[in-house]
Amino acid sequence: MSSWGNYLKISIFGESHGGGIGVVMDGLPAGEFIDREALLLQMGRRAPGKDKAATPRSEADTPEILSGLLNDTTTGAPLCAVIRNTNTRSQDYGNVLSCPRPSHADYTGFVRYHGFNDIRGGGHFSARLTAPLVFAGAVCRQILEKKGISIAAHIASIGHICDSRFNETEIADELMQMLSESTFGLIDRTKESEMRALIEECRMDGDSIGGTIECAVKGMPAGVGSPMFEGVENVISSIVFGVPAVKGIEFGSGFAGSALRGSQNNDAFYYDGDQVRTRTNRHGGILGGISSGMPIIFRTAMKPTPSIAKEQHTVNLMDKTDTTLAIKGRHDPCIVVRAVPVIESVTAIALVNLLKDVNML
Repeated sequence: MSSWGNYLKISIFGESHGGGIGVVMDGLPAGEFIDREALLLQMGRRAPGKDKAATPRSEADTPEILSGLLNDTTTGAPLCAVIRNTNTRSQDYGNVLSCPRPSHADYTGFVRYHGFNDIRGGGHFSARLTAPLVFAGAVCRQILEKKGISIAAHIASIGHICDSRFNETEIADELMQMLSESTFGLIDRTKESEMRALIEECRMDGDSIGGTIECAVKGMPAGVGSPMFEGVENVISSIVFGVPAVKGIEFGSGFAGSALRGSQNNDAFYYDGDQVRTRTNRHGGILGGISSGMPIIFRTAMKPTPSIAKEQHTVNLMDKTDTTLAIKGRHDPCIVVRAVPVIESVTAIALVNLLKDVNML
């Protein structure tokens, strides 16, 4: 399935080297004004070809809106946007159909689709498909902001180099705003040069590096979500795992919390005026699948880009022999940097879906 959602449904279409990629959004509320400049700012944060930490493939990623928006206001009809592919080099992928790239979807796609899948640039498996996700997320982000809900993420780590973490109970609006507009999002800006040096070292070595992203939601009201299978964690996780290269997710204290005692991990309640809050936020803003009113905080693990220039061992699916493969093409030495706005975007889509469920939109 390339569709997601119950109350707000998105459908992603296209391939990396096809004529274009895009999204259809069904279920958006009518009458929502969409600021195109703010939308393009988010698209630009993810767009390739602007930084040595990213692929040199240059794409403007300007969305062409075909329906659902009139006078920059949602009509209630499905909102459809197309992003044209303008800078492809399909010849770089001539040997990938028979010799799948290690740790990529080439082999599993070959088996699942009997060899008919578009292999160029990764086809429908490509991280290029995150561009329409960012478009959809940019639309949802603006709807959420009018409700006082803001989303921001940052590079929590690249390799062994770590950024500071969000304050789990109080996150400054200025920090949220800064991160939501950044192309190399960090809380501790002094870490940037060290992270960039590691990415460049990997790039020059024909290799790649992974990392983690921390995302925060501020202003989410208490009482959103459901127990069991429609909890806030469930809904966010289900769309986050639609982002290529994501291999793990944790909320609040996450895996580290499993080493604590209950007395250490529990968050004490208190009244702040007439509002119930917690003194700590190891629950990451979610209890029993339902938002508590505290900031929602989670982290995602991103694997290293599997397409690297080093020669690797693989197989030849045509003659059924072992062989080696030298991958051509243009690839991110670190997918984490451009994935930050993608994680923010899918979170925005998830939250709109959750809020529509409880008739808050």
